Amino acid sequence: MNVFTRKAILILTGLIFGVALTLGGNVFAKREDTRTIPLEDIRTLSEVFGKIKENYVEDIPDKTLLENAIRGMLSGLDPHSTYLDVASYKELRVGTSGEFGGLGIVVGMEDGFVKVISPIDDTPADKAGIKAGDLIIRLDETPVKGMSLDEAVKIMRGKPGTAIDLLVVREGADKPMKITVKRDKIRVKSVRSRSLDTGYGYVRISQFQERTTKELRAAIKELRKESKDKLYGLVLDLRNNPGGLLDTAVSVSDTFITKGNIVSVKGRGDNTELKHQATPVDYTDGVPLVVLVNAGSASASEIVAGALQDHKRAIIMGEKTFGKGSVQSVVPLGNNTAIKLTTARYYTPSGRSIQAEGIEPDVVLDNLKISENKDASDIERVKEANLSKHLTNDTDKKKKVGGKQSKDDRISLAKQDYALYEALNMLKAMRLMSHKK
Repeated sequence: MNVFTRKAILILTGLIFGVALTLGGNVFAKREDTRTIPLEDIRTLSEVFGKIKENYVEDIPDKTLLENAIRGMLSGLDPHSTYLDVASYKELRVGTSGEFGGLGIVVGMEDGFVKVISPIDDTPADKAGIKAGDLIIRLDETPVKGMSLDEAVKIMRGKPGTAIDLLVVREGADKPMKITVKRDKIRVKSVRSRSLDTGYGYVRISQFQERTTKELRAAIKELRKESKDKLYGLVLDLRNNPGGLLDTAVSVSDTFITKGNIVSVKGRGDNTELKHQATPVDYTDGVPLVVLVNAGSASASEIVAGALQDHKRAIIMGEKTFGKGSVQSVVPLGNNTAIKLTTARYYTPSGRSIQAEGIEPDVVLDNLKISENKDASDIERVKEANLSKHLTNDTDKKKKVGGKQSKDDRISLAKQDYALYEALNMLKAMRLMSHKK
């Protein structure tokens, strides 16, 4: 056994014991067999380590080889388990608080290419036209095929103000398209809200961060104040929301649910199930709720949609969701690095796992966009109001300001956002039906 092989065995054995201690004694107390170290396999791994040190064309630092070994172990498990070096770990911690650098997209790997899970609202990627489901096949002049996700992400990161060309394959497009995105400092505002019509509110959650629930409840309070406490319906928009913190998904669901289970989290062992229960407060007092989802709604978004659907607290409308039903735990390694490891699956209150299945909407909407017909037959006919010096309507001054949505407003909303238009119609229909009972 040469010096490199002996050194490798010592380093790799120490690494395995170190990870085991970080994960904690309770894990191994339940499964004694996990203490067994496969010495033959470790010997093979250390032999490879030694061969690289002796024969590779360039001298590679031990730390780099070991980090690559860790990355390989984790990336071979599933698309969401990964090694977080010092920079990545720092970005993860900053990202959950709502500020980080980059293009503003949440990505994964599919068939060796970078797949966009969703663009984040009002970020450079969103403004440049990147869409959920896009496959990025080239970064500037560098092909993505053969890269790890970490390597691709590092290329996409960069100094704010610098640009990168993304070659994108999009379903339905005839050929790949080049999209230039200028990097920027990403500051994510997780909750946005506005009034859609008298008594009907809209709340958009773009990510589940530490402060999201507080912002959501403040937005609901403001919408109720604007409607003079006559809020007839609420649209919760989770489209292109890639997820975020599990605890935040639970508390967002708890904003609308007053009893029962919100989500169950089950790990590998027999006694690892954890159920998150609702508290007896509905911050909307039972106001009818429509939740908008699409293929970019993932993870924490699906927890919320699944909980509200199972409790029959909301109508889920839109497209089938992404289908990420696993939970990742971040395990610090003690040297400002960490591993993100898939440790559990989550289940909706009725016991459904949506892993690789997604949430099926109650009302399915195709991804339509209404455009104006410019045919000659569609030209607006001349009316009295179009004539020069026409008499004004003497009741104009008596019209109430801020009343019901005008026809033009409804047409405008339908053109801008067809799904939101249908969600508002659904809420109005629900109110009408409740009055007929």
